[in-house]
Amino acid sequence: MDVSFLGGPQPQRGVGVVAPFDFALDRELWRWVPDEVSLHLTRTPFVPVEVSLDLARLVSEHDTLQNAVRALTAVAPEVAAYACSSGSFVGGVAGERAMCAAMTQAGELPSLTTSGALLEALREIGARRVAVVTPYTQSVTDSLEEYLGEAGITVTGRAYLGLTRHIWKVPYRDVVDMARQAVVGSPDALFISCTNLPTYDVIPQLEAELRMPVLSANQVTIWAALREIGAQAVGPYQALLDPAARRGPAGMGASSSLPGPIIPMPDHPVADPGPEPEAALAGAASPGPDIDPADGLDPGFGSGFGEGPFLDDSGGPSSM
Repeated sequence: MDVSFLGGPQPQRGVGVVAPFDFALDRELWRWVPDEVSLHLTRTPFVPVEVSLDLARLVSEHDTLQNAVRALTAVAPEVAAYACSSGSFVGGVAGERAMCAAMTQAGELPSLTTSGALLEALREIGARRVAVVTPYTQSVTDSLEEYLGEAGITVTGRAYLGLTRHIWKVPYRDVVDMARQAVVGSPDALFISCTNLPTYDVIPQLEAELRMPVLSANQVTIWAALREIGAQAVGPYQALLDPAARRGPAGMGASSSLPGPIIPMPDHPVADPGPEPEAALAGAASPGPDIDPADGLDPGFGSGFGEGPFLDDSGGPSSM
């Protein structure tokens, strides 16, 4: 059969992705990518360290990132993205910028990180107050809050699992439960951290229940990388991708995105966050009797991971 009339394949546009060695959610990344774009993934070298601040520093060393980007240039991507939350926020705002510069130098192409993409996404939706959900230990979660604070973002509440391994196995049910626990103090948006935590299907479910934009690590990474090359991420009813889907204070203010960097300036102090996030978290009430906790949830959600309880900062299980 002569197939010469097909004339293909069509020209390929590529996004290069550097992921930590334990990243297990390649398929989730692809779900945000339009048909005309390909993802080219490479991983950092294996190190026998559990998820921690030490691991975050090891997988984000400049030499490691530069070698990975040089390998990616063999297939000529148009942008390089470092898909790791903790690895890109562990060094603060200055550390994240230095990582981007090192990657750009190695590959001679635009480069970005998950944590930098998060700040870009928060600007896009006009959010300065966020609730945070992570699978991490307390120390890694603290580091994320410090990074956001340095960028002028107030964390109003947070919840975390305390996991050091197998994060990709956490079911949606646990993500939903943590989100409900963290959303205190009138946040503008919710951020679900860690590129190894599944989030794609849960985002629209949470946005419908919480009535606010929900961002996740993989979502903002791919959204920012595609925007860099003039393409658009795809996904059902996600506020970041579709302004019509936005809810709450951040959504109403999204038409006037925040100009310039959101590093706090002396004449623009960060708003008082009110009670300490963990104090608010400890006193957060469970859904009232008129609210069915399963409302709006896909019946396919799991029954709970069970490996790491939701923790407060006393180190013990939370009341939820």
